[in-house]
Amino acid sequence: MDIKRTILIVALAVVSYVMVLKWNQDYGQAALPTQNVAASSTSAPALPDTATGNNAANSADVPSANADTSTPTETPVAAASKDLIHVKTDVLDIAIDPQGGDIAQLRLPLYPRRQDRPDVPFQLFDNGNERTYLAQSGLTGTDGPDARAGGRPVFSTEKKTYELAPGQDQMVVDLKFSENGVNYIKRFTLKRGLYDVQVTYLIDNESGKPWNGNLFAQLKRDASSDPSSSTATGTATYLGAALWTSSEPYKKVSMKDIDKGQLKETVQGGWVAWLQHYFVTAWIPQKGDNNVVQTRKDSQGNYIIGFTGPTLTVEPGKTGETSTVLYAGPKSQAVLKELSPGLELTVDYGFLWFIAQPIFWLLQQIHSIVGNWGWSIIFLTMLIKGIFFPLSAASYKSMARMRAVAPKLAALKEQFGDDRQKMSQAMMELYKKEKINPLGGCLPILVQMPVFLSLYWVLLESVEMRQAPFMLWITDLSIKDPFFILPIIMGATMFIQQRLNPTPPDPMQAKVMKLMPIIFTFFFLWFPAGLVLYWVVNNCLSIAQQWYITRKVEAATKKVAE
Repeated sequence: MDIKRTILIVALAVVSYVMVLKWNQDYGQAALPTQNVAASSTSAPALPDTATGNNAANSADVPSANADTSTPTETPVAAASKDLIHVKTDVLDIAIDPQGGDIAQLRLPLYPRRQDRPDVPFQLFDNGNERTYLAQSGLTGTDGPDARAGGRPVFSTEKKTYELAPGQDQMVVDLKFSENGVNYIKRFTLKRGLYDVQVTYLIDNESGKPWNGNLFAQLKRDASSDPSSSTATGTATYLGAALWTSSEPYKKVSMKDIDKGQLKETVQGGWVAWLQHYFVTAWIPQKGDNNVVQTRKDSQGNYIIGFTGPTLTVEPGKTGETSTVLYAGPKSQAVLKELSPGLELTVDYGFLWFIAQPIFWLLQQIHSIVGNWGWSIIFLTMLIKGIFFPLSAASYKSMARMRAVAPKLAALKEQFGDDRQKMSQAMMELYKKEKINPLGGCLPILVQMPVFLSLYWVLLESVEMRQAPFMLWITDLSIKDPFFILPIIMGATMFIQQRLNPTPPDPMQAKVMKLMPIIFTFFFLWFPAGLVLYWVVNNCLSIAQQWYITRKVEAATKKVAE
């Protein structure tokens, strides 16, 4: 009967494993955009030549320049633009809508959407093909062309395609518009290797009166899911807005917060951003300006975070300019910190960021030597385990002593039966006699938990892990193990660890503990491979350390008994 039961359990396990593998094959990869399915396997698909019928890219949702006005100005929509302006550098592939000069699409050539399709770059901004996500900017206020009754301006350019040439370090794209004796140039300045784009407005006032306007810049997004959080990871990271204030260098404003009501305050300098897994987009105004930062929803239900700058006056016959910087790319802490204070905190390590930051720095230093993120995780885990060796040793010694007195505890249970009060008193006397602290095995582990939680967030949040290969079947440390080998090894190491620990005196607790490796294995099936790798290495080191210490304590106990 026992053999039949064992065979049945093994068969069920094999069938379940095959079913999970099949599910992973069918649903584990993020779907490619429809327009890219038939793309060539050797070249990146071109951005579409026309704007979609979705008015999200062209709607004139212009904020009011009056800081006392809470309602944005909804101006009529002009005729939809037909041809997008394509601009490409070595790291950015963007499309600018001539109507308003908004960045309607932005792709990252160095970051494939999927590892098995390097020809399809990851797309941040989209004008309605899969989602609405735009970087909008313009001039509002008394004479601002974006606030005019006829709708937002339609700019003209010398050509429709711009590309950074080999050996060229910088590229300037000018969009031009003239009205009522005022000439406008919306200038985009892009540099080789950089994900930040400077957007400058040049105003040449040839009219007979002073020109007054305000620069605004905003990020607009719908409520669609995060395309950079793969369904294969089983983990969720923050998707929403954030901003800098003088009192909070990193303030989250979730979509639920925006649903509850708009936020509006005056901030000097700072930044506004939209966060998702691995990537961030941010508008960074000039440091000395006092800007009105605002969150709201537009008439289509899209979420908006942006700022409106101070009033700029250009006298007749004079020229003036105002500018801001747009960052759209990976969450690279060193780059973000240089752009604006606090922007590096968008690499969100949670409430233990002050521990996670040095851990990430250490991980980077190890990677600079070994050149592989998988091995870097292994060596980092070994280093952290070594630092906490004294605490772990104290914990394992306490567990070993508990294991040694397990027969005596069993005898006490048999002696006192169901009399819990007498049983507890006898146990405490035994612990006191044997010089055992019942909490001695727990406290050292609790001290280490903040470090391990911080490491968890470092491995989860760092863009460096995205599509980073390790070896053999692990080709991407940021998604789950495709064959679930690491989670199974992790469950096996947990089981071995339990065998080295003392058996809990309570039968129910003992049964629950036996189920823990199975439960953890199930949860870890969908964890990123890098996190599971860390856990496997940590468990293996713990087993070796615990086995060694347990042998020493048992040998010493046996020697004393003799």
